[in-house]
Amino acid sequence: MTNEWRKLIHRNFDKAATSYNKNAEIQRAIAIKLAKLISKESIPNGIWLDLGSGTGLLADSLETLNPKQSVIRVDISKNMIDQQEAECLKRVWDLNLGLPLLPEPPTLLASNFVLHWLVDPTARLHEWFNTLASGGWIALSIPIEGSFPEWYQASKIAKVPCTAIELPSQDSLLKNFNSKQIQNKEVIRVSQTASNISTLLKSMKKVGAHASHNPSLSITDWRKLMKAWPVMKDKQGKLTWLIQILLIQK
Repeated sequence: MTNEWRKLIHRNFDKAATSYNKNAEIQRAIAIKLAKLISKESIPNGIWLDLGSGTGLLADSLETLNPKQSVIRVDISKNMIDQQEAECLKRVWDLNLGLPLLPEPPTLLASNFVLHWLVDPTARLHEWFNTLASGGWIALSIPIEGSFPEWYQASKIAKVPCTAIELPSQDSLLKNFNSKQIQNKEVIRVSQTASNISTLLKSMKKVGAHASHNPSLSITDWRKLMKAWPVMKDKQGKLTWLIQILLIQK
């Protein structure tokens, strides 16, 4: 099951590579915010990596704000990597296998909307921390448990399975770190709205983020779900994300 899950995610992001930047509004906004937070800290010079870089939104923002520092883009999807400038430092690599071989311990491991796609995100995060140089940093954003309440509510009302991916909790992500190591743990609430509910869910497919452990719904069940989805006074549907921002120093 694990290998099939990894293959499915890889395939989805490969297919979405050319449409990703046009549709990744939330991912882009959070990448910029995360890069600004990172740039306010005294991150040591050395090896900086963008783990699960995709098309390079976070790495590009980091290099813009830190022009003397290069960032190595690491992603399993060659199609995603190929969307970036040819001169960028790149590495096609499956992060479920750990980090790629490096000449020395990294001083920054940054990641945007990636950790939840890996097998056992809590264990992966702890592994990343252990590879850091002394004084190095992890900086990441990840959607967490509590996201998509409208989707879960509609599924319950419609009595159909919710096909949203199960997300890690904040507690599970933080459990291996102490308060001195955690420099930032804010949670951001972001909502998408649309008059057509299917537009909200199709936006996930356009960025490759539509893998599910549950079977796809039938057309009948989709119609039930759309009908049960809560709408606001302006008849717009909403999809809410809870996004965990973490800055951790070793």
